[in-house]
Order: sequence, then structure tokens, then C-alpha cells
Amino acid sequence: MAKLEINVPFETDQAVIVVEVDPAKPLARGRHLFQLEVTDDSGNVSEPDQIVVIVADRERPTAVLNGPQIADVGKEFPLNGEKSFDIGGSIKSYRFTYLGPDQQR
Repeated sequence: MAKLEINVPFETDQAVIVVEVDPAKPLARGRHLFQLEVTDDSGNVSEPDQIVVIVADRERPTAVLNGPQIADVGKEFPLNGEKSFDIGGSIKSYRFTYLGPDQQR
């Protein structure tokens, strides 16, 4: 794996590298520019080639719904989605829906 830093060349004899990403400090969402130059066995250096890699959050968030197992007739009860999470970002909204009586139980 290659730990790349901005404007610090990483040189290797391998044609393929894996960009190491620190989970505590991942690349920000958006467009990131990478460059490659190659050197032949005579010491000649190529013109640089560049690619834009778009870092995107494509993982679905996880909903975690908590509430009481038993509620008293005619009384309010809480539903709680606070333990829901998103690996690549943060939860923006919560949508609670009553689906009717559970026919399976």
C-alpha cells in the first residue's frame, strides 16, 4: 500500500499501487487529482499523465430503531433512532413510519 501525501512523489518499481487511506482522516468527498510519470531503463522520464478520482460516499447508512417491547394502551411511547449511523458521513434526517398491526406474530 502507498501512503500518498500532497505534492510528495511516491516512487516504486511496481506498476500498480493501492492508495492507503487513514479511516480517521479519509480523503474528503470530491475531486482529487493524481499524476503518474514513468522512467525507462535509460533514465528518460515521460510526460506526466493525470487522472481525477471522485471520492464519493456510496455506502448506505444503517438505521437502528429502538423502542419499548411493551407499551401501555392509551399511553405515549418513544421511538429512538439515535444509534443509526453512516460510515462515510452523518445522518441528516429520520423518517418514522407506522406500518400497521404485525400480522406475522
